[in-house]
Amino acid sequence: MMGAYDDIINLPHHVSERHPQMPISDRAAQFSPFAALTGYEGQVKEAGRLTDKKIELSEEQHGILNERLCLLEDILPERPEVTFTYFLPDLRKEGGAYVTVTGKLKKLNRIEKNIQLTDGTVITVDALLQVDGAIWPDY
Repeated sequence: MMGAYDDIINLPHHVSERHPQMPISDRAAQFSPFAALTGYEGQVKEAGRLTDKKIELSEEQHGILNERLCLLEDILPERPEVTFTYFLPDLRKEGGAYVTVTGKLKKLNRIEKNIQLTDGTVITVDALLQVDGAIWPDY
């Protein structure tokens, strides 16, 4: 029995004389998935990223922080090692994260309301949650 394509089945593959062949790497690109919503996946991931809300301190907590900052100001020349926990606002969305840093105190500026450590870290006084160190007894 004779098939419909028996007359052409064994002929060599046609190569155009007018149009150059497409490189294999470009041919593969034709079959890659199409992303209609470019950047959407990144936005969904960003929206799902959790941030913390800033904790509002009570009057008592403000008083304790103020006492500790006054003591630090008095012993500043000794360059005490202190641990600060403070709120770092998120640059992309509402909220932020609490960060704990330990370092030697370099400068405490009451006018600009910031604390500078010897490693260059600058902490805003208004962002402080807690100040600890060996100079205070554990509570």
